[in-house]
Amino acid sequence: MNQKYLVPLAAVFLLFLVAYTGVEGAGLQVLFGIIIPYLAIIAFIVGFGIKVMGWASSAVPFRIPTTCGQQKSLPWVKQNSIDNPNTSMGVFIRMALEIFAFRSLFRNTKAAFNTNEQNRLTYSWEIFLWVGALAFHYAFLVVILRHFRFFLSPIPSCVAFLEYIDGIIQLGLPGIFLSGVVLAAATLFLLLRRVFDIKVNYISQAADYFPLFLILGIAATGIAMRYFTKVDIVGIKELTMGLVTFSPVIPEGVGGLFYAHVFLVSILLAYFPMSKLMHLGGIFVSPTRNMANNTRAERHVNPWNYDVSTHTYEQYEDHFREKMIEAGLPVDKKE
Repeated sequence: MNQKYLVPLAAVFLLFLVAYTGVEGAGLQVLFGIIIPYLAIIAFIVGFGIKVMGWASSAVPFRIPTTCGQQKSLPWVKQNSIDNPNTSMGVFIRMALEIFAFRSLFRNTKAAFNTNEQNRLTYSWEIFLWVGALAFHYAFLVVILRHFRFFLSPIPSCVAFLEYIDGIIQLGLPGIFLSGVVLAAATLFLLLRRVFDIKVNYISQAADYFPLFLILGIAATGIAMRYFTKVDIVGIKELTMGLVTFSPVIPEGVGGLFYAHVFLVSILLAYFPMSKLMHLGGIFVSPTRNMANNTRAERHVNPWNYDVSTHTYEQYEDHFREKMIEAGLPVDKKE
């Protein structure tokens, strides 16, 4: 097995064992249930803020939006107002489609050599990557929102309704939550794509596999607690409410599997700001997405440019007017 994904897999498995054995063997519930989650939340908030503020404060002297269509130009040339917006409303629509529907990924294509046509390079629409990414992100969002029932009392009606819709398929007892199954399947798809797609595997590093294995571990432990092992929901609610109200307690009867699940979530939170997962915040401050392409309508001058002496056309014509007239070149002034 390639070490690019063997090392991250072993790391996630080791993290699970550290938390599980630490609780079951050494009784470190306070460390894995209170101290580490608080540190992880602090690391996430501080790291996320530093990253976003750093990007937001970076100077962008020119308009550099990514364009995928016709820019606004002459009246009879049809503009692509979404993929090449020149107004704030166009930018808003483009950003909304990018954030909620992954519009740029929807247009993603895959290059391959067609052996039936003398190895001619062809492009095909890679719709499965878009579907997998969409399923992964929305399933993850639903799982996060559904877990709010552990941190809020009373449980908001919107969270209860979301949980009802998510568990509408009643197969067995307890019922299946669709978001958990979809999240695990979508994460596995994204992982297998990196492993078996030769081109994607070539450019992938261990840092690309680690969050996928980590999320799979979180999903697997969560599914195991719901369907295969017995956990004390009342005790878990007591612990989570204690964390939220800053009066943490360690309840009796909560097993090591739950603390291992919380530890993996904490690792993901702490690792988030220093990973590629920060595209969650980066998309909002990306100048290639959030800027209007109006370079034909307005002149944008780099504020870093130092003052230089310019030679205007009027000055040029004053200097060479006689010679221009002798050569038959048009001039604005005859004298």
